[in-house]
Amino acid sequence: MSRPLYLVRNRHVHSIATMVPKPPRMTVFRFPGGGVRHFSVSAARRQILDIAALPDRIVPHYQQTKASSLLSLIWPQPPRNVLLMPKLHAPHVIVSAAEFAKHIHTNYPGLNIVFESHVAKTIHEQLPFPIYTAAPGEASSLFANKIDLVTTMGGDGTILRAASLFSMHYQVPPILSFSMGTIGFLGEWKFQEYKRAWRECYMSGCSVSVEDLVGPHTQVAARQAAKANLTDPNKDDHTLQSPAWDAVRGNGQCMGLSRSSKILLRHRLRVGIYDAEGRNINEQLIPTSTAEPGSPIPEIDEVTYPSPISAPSTGGITKKAPVPYIHAINEVSIDRGVHPHLAIIDIYVNNHFLTEAVADGILISTPTGSTAYSLSAGGSIVHPLVKALLITPISPRSLSFRPLVLPLNTKVVLKLSKRNRGRELPVSIDGKRRVAVSYGMEVRVEGEKLEKTVEHGWRGGVPCVIRSSSKGDTDGIAEDDDSWVGGLNGLLKFNYPFGAGEPEGQH
Repeated sequence: MSRPLYLVRNRHVHSIATMVPKPPRMTVFRFPGGGVRHFSVSAARRQILDIAALPDRIVPHYQQTKASSLLSLIWPQPPRNVLLMPKLHAPHVIVSAAEFAKHIHTNYPGLNIVFESHVAKTIHEQLPFPIYTAAPGEASSLFANKIDLVTTMGGDGTILRAASLFSMHYQVPPILSFSMGTIGFLGEWKFQEYKRAWRECYMSGCSVSVEDLVGPHTQVAARQAAKANLTDPNKDDHTLQSPAWDAVRGNGQCMGLSRSSKILLRHRLRVGIYDAEGRNINEQLIPTSTAEPGSPIPEIDEVTYPSPISAPSTGGITKKAPVPYIHAINEVSIDRGVHPHLAIIDIYVNNHFLTEAVADGILISTPTGSTAYSLSAGGSIVHPLVKALLITPISPRSLSFRPLVLPLNTKVVLKLSKRNRGRELPVSIDGKRRVAVSYGMEVRVEGEKLEKTVEHGWRGGVPCVIRSSSKGDTDGIAEDDDSWVGGLNGLLKFNYPFGAGEPEGQH
């Protein structure tokens, strides 16, 4: 009797590629005396399963210390669901992703490995164990509810793709990034270090006692996990530590709080697109990174937008719940597109008219995005810990129109000027979503707040796992700046002198 196929729950897609079970293969063992015995060996289980069957995500705690501006990653219990995101259209990266998946499946019991659906179809036959995915139209909501940790293997574009999966949500899982792309300014680790990098991230905070977890929600989760595996009944409830990490093969000992992974919360922008009547039309901007390459855009009710609700006091009038913000980790741009004439855009700052920009376009960027499109347009380089947003003109007509750096909570509004020749201009959010805006429409942008709540811990931003500094520094300065400064010198060749072998200070 053949093994039943696993189907993915979706209204339109009835199944995702599943390998048909092969008949058992026969292994022959010959005894020295000439006897023969046949053994039946089952075929490897190479299925793609529905992510909806996995347990809900574990929300980590981020602990702040006086010695560093970075945060310490504290897991209340071991992460269970990890999303692997290799660079697209790069076969050698797919091979590396399979190697990585096999390692963590073998050495970290109970871990569930998840891929985007189009990647899962490519890689599942290389893996002798089941993997998980979600249909494109359901990926955004299911990933947000199920994924504990994201691992990217590629360049900066792969990290942006990972962040865009959670662009409709306030809480983004930690992102562990391996630099396997073209530039890799945001990538922290070389893939050759994946065993060490994964162990440090996975085991981070496992030796922290429950009472040291500030958030009540993490304390409760940690106590429940510890009690489920507790072998010493005399141990104090306030110092319970989950022994679940002990199942890690070969290295079950925790590393201690001083060696926990460091987290940089990268600021994001909150973006709203409004029509001429002042209605938010964010729902028209589909997160294209969750769609299959070349496939039709999914219906709006299959993404993450709340369904209409009826208020009892409205006499049966249906009201729609507020459309969530779209978040950008790099930038929002509005440009002239294919039109030959310069764009004419009115810029408002905190409800005050700033200027009428005549240029190829306007960028509003985060500090993380300051080394991307904004840098190419002549904008300033801003450290990612700075709470700011940047306004950078793209090839302005006026030489006195210089880039601006404003406080993070500044509210910026972009409107098409009446003198803009009446044509529509495209808006891009992290290069993943585009919509045409015309006269009367508005693009409203402000920095996302990073909030520390009692119930949910830190909310907002994109938590990126940062490599610990190799330099000893009691003040934490080298720890905060080491990788960023190294990226400026090694990748961007900051102030690179002509004719020199390497930048100043690099020996």
